[in-house]
Amino acid sequence: MSGSSLDGLDVAYCQFEVNNGEVSWQLLDAETIKFDEKWVARLAHLPIQDAKTLAKSHTYFGRYMAELANDFIRKYDITPDLIASHGHTIFHEPERMMTLQIGDGAALAALTGITTVCDFRTQDIALAGEGTPIAPAADRYLFSGYDFYLNIGGIANVTCDANGKFIAFDTSPANQVLNMLANEMGLPFDLNGEIARSGHLNEELATTLNDLAYCSADYPKSLDNNWIRDIVFPIFNHKKDISIADKLYTATRFIAQQIGNSIFHIIKREKIEKENYQMLVTGGGGFNAYLMECIEAECLQYNVEIVLPDKAIIEYKEAILMGLMGVLRMEGIPNCFSSVTGAKMDTIGGAVYLGNSK
Repeated sequence: MSGSSLDGLDVAYCQFEVNNGEVSWQLLDAETIKFDEKWVARLAHLPIQDAKTLAKSHTYFGRYMAELANDFIRKYDITPDLIASHGHTIFHEPERMMTLQIGDGAALAALTGITTVCDFRTQDIALAGEGTPIAPAADRYLFSGYDFYLNIGGIANVTCDANGKFIAFDTSPANQVLNMLANEMGLPFDLNGEIARSGHLNEELATTLNDLAYCSADYPKSLDNNWIRDIVFPIFNHKKDISIADKLYTATRFIAQQIGNSIFHIIKREKIEKENYQMLVTGGGGFNAYLMECIEAECLQYNVEIVLPDKAIIEYKEAILMGLMGVLRMEGIPNCFSSVTGAKMDTIGGAVYLGNSK
């Protein structure tokens, strides 16, 4: 899994067993392999490059991921049956029936010798879906038993198990914005949210963020990284008179508020009536202590209890999800749900490139 935070490639080695539609699993080994600086810069600027550069990057990134995968395989002395790769999202515009995750699956299969599944979103998009979130596959098969599931990566998304009907959507930008602001102070991120904690709310900035049309749009819906960079980043960058600490505080509160608003909206729209709810939280944002305090405060008013799993699940859930997506594709079981994306039907997404026997 390569996410929008550009911190590296999350690699998870998992064992899955599928019996009569039920999935049992184990996380055996996992690691985040940092990207070379040239790849961080290349991926960040790729949306504004020409078509030939985009095509070359798709091929070269696939070969680069294959190198990292082979290093991981040698390091842990493992023999995977399958590689499942999300790739790196460059464009995601479902309203134009388009999404693009680069990282050539054919190169991965050729250079590792292992059958590779990739390109999980495009069939759902072709059927008029949002193509995302795809996390509900993991929530349904691997982490059942919770009412809500929150993943806080570059973008925050929430899933709800509404009496067996899975609903999910992106709630707001998240770590992308917080990291961008920390970068202005020469830091990779705001450790534990301590800088944000020291700041104060800027009412004008908060109002501008909460008034974004996306915040009041109904689901299904999803966010594009380029929209965040083109629309959201400038909102912060144009406020020269506000300290970074105040921007981080306001952004953190905004993220938490949008998560709370989304939970309330789902409960109301789906007519879910319970005295208490539980929400499993994963993703890098789960390590941000101040952000988690703000989310807990927002969720408390809806009687939602926050549950944090062990560190490995928080950190590698999305990579584990990719493994599951690949397994479901090979087993012929739907891995994208129309109740989540708004597509015309559930789909078994993923392009398959066969490996060779080694």
